[in-house]
Amino acid sequence: MTIQEKIEEALTKDLAPTYLVVENESHLHIGHAGDDGSGNTHFNVKIASETFSGYNRITCHRMVYKSLNEYINNPIHALKIEIIT
Repeated sequence: MTIQEKIEEALTKDLAPTYLVVENESHLHIGHAGDDGSGNTHFNVKIASETFSGYNRITCHRMVYKSLNEYINNPIHALKIEIIT
């Protein structure tokens, strides 16, 4: 299972998204800080979930980070999150 698939699986399990797109953008950061050559360091997540109802964006971002905690910094170096309401 790829890191992208693991991200999708964790977010689906923890947040039951109504919309989820996970894009691996590691190829855009080759040679930059945090690039370990694995091709699994930079991701963009676009997510909508009923779980976010009533919470501000900061809290929603924290929910995403909590869901992906085991992957943050190993191997994920950068995670862009777009909360869709």
